[in-house]
Amino acid sequence: MSISIPAANDAYGLILHAIDTGIYKPGDRLVESELADRFGVSRTPIREALQRLETQSMLTRDGRSLIVASLDHDQMAELYVVRTALEGLAAELAAQHATPEEIKVLFDMVKEDRAFLGQPSKLAQANRRFHRQIHLASHNRYLVQQLDLVYRSMALLATTSLAAEGRGAAALDEHLKIVRGIEARDGPAASEALRAHLSTAFETRLKIDASKGIA
Repeated sequence: MSISIPAANDAYGLILHAIDTGIYKPGDRLVESELADRFGVSRTPIREALQRLETQSMLTRDGRSLIVASLDHDQMAELYVVRTALEGLAAELAAQHATPEEIKVLFDMVKEDRAFLGQPSKLAQANRRFHRQIHLASHNRYLVQQLDLVYRSMALLATTSLAAEGRGAAALDEHLKIVRGIEARDGPAASEALRAHLSTAFETRLKIDASKGIA
């Protein structure tokens, strides 16, 4: 399974997708002419897309240049608070409303994603697909919309916690526990498993950042 690519004429979607998949990372400079060439889109929709992304705080100014924004320590902590609350609710609702087919897809994802162990970038993409599937299984459109906004900001984190040694395999075991809670129709258990999963991910990110600071 792969992340869907926006339509060729969707300049905003194409740039956002490039940020989300790590083609453009926090701190990278975005040049209108280069983006137009890369995506085969005229400069006018590129310019409009850049303005929209700037108003959404996905891009920031560095002099006259636009660069991909980054999140500081406090912003990351705030983001994880909101993400944990919303995703915990999504897991609880999924336990109530997910169809048998949706639950099977979640189990299949956990099994198939083990093929990406040792490949942090691909595992990170698979991780987003898994979490997105839980959001959809909640069958609450307003919650899904809010989580889409949260995940847009998650793309501004320069590293993935799944790059830490041993984290990938542990994360997939945690995913399995979440799905088992959903399968059992045990909302509190599914929610708690997802919250614990994100707490460990956040702790891992903090350790990665701390080690960089020491270096």
